[in-house]
Amino acid sequence: MEPITSVSFASGASHRATGWQMQLRVDYVVNKVMQTHRGQSEDAVAQAINDQLRSFGVFPNEKKIAQYAMAISQLPLLPPNNRVA
Repeated sequence: MEPITSVSFASGASHRATGWQMQLRVDYVVNKVMQTHRGQSEDAVAQAINDQLRSFGVFPNEKKIAQYAMAISQLPLLPPNNRVA
């Protein structure tokens, strides 16, 4: 008789880092704000990121928001036909 192969019902979740769902939310919000607020003031960008993250239940790191806001505010505006509504 052959040995039974072990079975695992885990879907690989044990290999994910702690906080991965929160990071997905942060990535989504930053990408969305990058499309809608690029070229605006750092304060406006930071406020948009902060508001949207809180709507997803994420309490953001203020240093990270400032870094994202600075980078996004320095991006050139998108042409009108490429803007996200």
